[in-house]
Amino acid sequence: MPAGSARAARRPATPRTPKKKAAPPPRVSPARRLCTQARRAWDRPLTAYYLILGSSLLITVLGLVMVYSASMITALQNGLPSSYYFRKQFLAATIGGIMMCAAMRMPVKLHRALAYPLLAVSVFLMVLVQVPGIGVSIGGNQNWISLGGPFMLQPSEFGKLALVLWGADLMARKHDKRLLTQWKHMLVPLVPVAFLLLGLIMLGGDMGTAILLTAILFGLLWLAGAPTRLFAGVLSVAGTIGFFLIRTSPNRMARMSCLGSTDAGPDDICWQGLHGIYALASGGFFGSGLGASVEKWGQLPEAHTDFIFAITGEELGLAGTLSVLALYAALGYAGIRVAGRTEDPFVRYAAGGVTTWITAQAVVNLGAVLGLLPIAGVPLPLFSYGGSALLPTMFAVGLLIAFARDEPAARAALAMRQPRMRWNTMRRRASARTSGER
Repeated sequence: MPAGSARAARRPATPRTPKKKAAPPPRVSPARRLCTQARRAWDRPLTAYYLILGSSLLITVLGLVMVYSASMITALQNGLPSSYYFRKQFLAATIGGIMMCAAMRMPVKLHRALAYPLLAVSVFLMVLVQVPGIGVSIGGNQNWISLGGPFMLQPSEFGKLALVLWGADLMARKHDKRLLTQWKHMLVPLVPVAFLLLGLIMLGGDMGTAILLTAILFGLLWLAGAPTRLFAGVLSVAGTIGFFLIRTSPNRMARMSCLGSTDAGPDDICWQGLHGIYALASGGFFGSGLGASVEKWGQLPEAHTDFIFAITGEELGLAGTLSVLALYAALGYAGIRVAGRTEDPFVRYAAGGVTTWITAQAVVNLGAVLGLLPIAGVPLPLFSYGGSALLPTMFAVGLLIAFARDEPAARAALAMRQPRMRWNTMRRRASARTSGER
């Protein structure tokens, strides 16, 4: 027997150990799995782009539906066709959609180049409003210019867009030169120009638009890194001026006295706010049905403009109002995300300014309808009736979409999703044939 075979025979047989089974993966609860998937979806490069585009379009379309429902009775009472206000709003939305698409395709350099001309034109038009024979007074506020026929223009709405673009360009240039560390460069000339716009607006008595311009100014200063004491100083000056303007106006004092009121008050000064609450309360969870509002039959003034959210609550109920709030929350979140992720200072200031503008205007309008804030005559952005408010807002939304598309990761993702089309001409087809084909 060979030596190797004998050695193999003497070696004891080792028992085979059974293989250990792999431990099963830990079970993940459905709630945690859903949160993980949602977090991954939020972190995708195109999330902000789709949120801004989808939420703004849904708000605009739903606003058109509610404008038609809320304005038909007012139109008939004025001897007009029931779709009169809807057709005007639809025309404004069409023009605004073209402006939004143009803003989406414009490069950042062109946006910055438009800042100074837009500011100059806005100031010029706001001065024309105060010229007798040119400016038109509506509801006690002289902030309108007649364009002939039923068309009116409110230059202060374009002043918001002008302040955002011009202020963003100004702060971006100072940021590049490292001048924002000095408070005088942070304030001048941003604050004086903003006060010029505020003064022109307050000459017409529009307190609501003045509040929104102040919010945009504070938003730009906050994004520029203004210290707390600087905010306190500017806020104290603005608060003192606002208190003086409210105390000297009986109309504004009456609006302040209606906060939390459950009675119409003397001379029905709280009539509008009270019936807005009635409309919301009568809607229930799912509303009375589209077009079935009772308050729009003359009980609630400005049902299709400032108080359209109340009609929405009455006809679509709590489900409809929460859906509108969710759309505004998505739009605001996406705007903050665009401003926080960019490396371009102009994009950061412009995106932050637009987001501050839209969210502050929505809060002021919704707070007035809910009885939490005084009625300021501010429309719900992208939702209420009014072409002068809709056009600059849709252009501003186009800015946000352009900024969201311009992110490097979003640009790469969009480039990968574009289909590559092959254009086969007759010449290529002929060259591909064999010599025997005819």
